[in-house]
Amino acid sequence: MFALVKSIDQKPRRRLHEVLAAQGVLPRQRVTFLSDGGDSVRSLPGFLHPHSEHMLDWFHIAMRIEQLSQTARGLSGVDMNTRKDEILHQLQRTKWFLWHGNVSSAEDTVTNLLDDIDGVQAELDAADRQNHAVLKKLSRALTEFNGYIVNNRPGIPNYGERYRCKERISTGFVESTINQLVAKRMVKKQQMRWTPRGAHLLLQIRANVLNSDLAGAFQRWHPGFGVAEEAKLAA
Repeated sequence: MFALVKSIDQKPRRRLHEVLAAQGVLPRQRVTFLSDGGDSVRSLPGFLHPHSEHMLDWFHIAMRIEQLSQTARGLSGVDMNTRKDEILHQLQRTKWFLWHGNVSSAEDTVTNLLDDIDGVQAELDAADRQNHAVLKKLSRALTEFNGYIVNNRPGIPNYGERYRCKERISTGFVESTINQLVAKRMVKKQQMRWTPRGAHLLLQIRANVLNSDLAGAFQRWHPGFGVAEEAKLAA
């Protein structure tokens, strides 16, 4: 395990390089990095391994589409029921396209869905009816999701094919690792939180404890750590 706060760590690439080297990863070895698709996480591995492959994990795609579906289910009113069913159907089509790596069709489906929602909003405005708040929220979320897919286009493979070949497609195990490392004190909803610097330092301790390497880390950080005590014991 390793963790860092990128805005605080002055040499994040070196930290990742050292972790990979400690695990026996060779400079020319092909490595696959799965991530949530964030800009900083996506750009970090590419500078280290020219033969590395970045892949957007399926968990975050599925989670975002489920959030969009939950928003769409909030549409109410007799005139919205048919539109709600159609929106949910189009979201499932988008998920199916992405599962098979068909990014172009997924983008087209989301774009058409945005156009349809804009049309519904225009109809409401023309009829002097109050614009539906859920439609506005859904439109914003779809626009953000479309940008997310466009930015991660090179890292979206054919998940179905990888799954059938028993290759990893998700970072659910990473999410559980994050829960181990972070704990409640760093969650935004908690009243007391760590500063970014405090969080970064705490993460270094937590990662080394979970890796059973805290003593070795202290000796690297503080070369004199434990030397005097060992001398006394030897005497």
